[in-house]
Amino acid sequence: MSNVFTREWWHAATIRALKTMAQCAVAMLPAAATISAVDWQTVVGTAALSGVVSLLTSIAGLPEVPEEDDNASED
Repeated sequence: MSNVFTREWWHAATIRALKTMAQCAVAMLPAAATISAVDWQTVVGTAALSGVVSLLTSIAGLPEVPEEDDNASED
């Protein structure tokens, strides 16, 4: 977990969060009959919340960022 909050981690976590936010927003659009009937405040709020949850989930680990092996430096 030593690679959390490195530049590479932030890059991967941000991309993942943005993708999650976009998917959430797009998924909410078909709920309205027309584009003018979309509750944009709800869409933006839900998408933002999904981005925060994505970042928090990324703390557990990102497959895009390889784990550093702390034991490798001891050899």
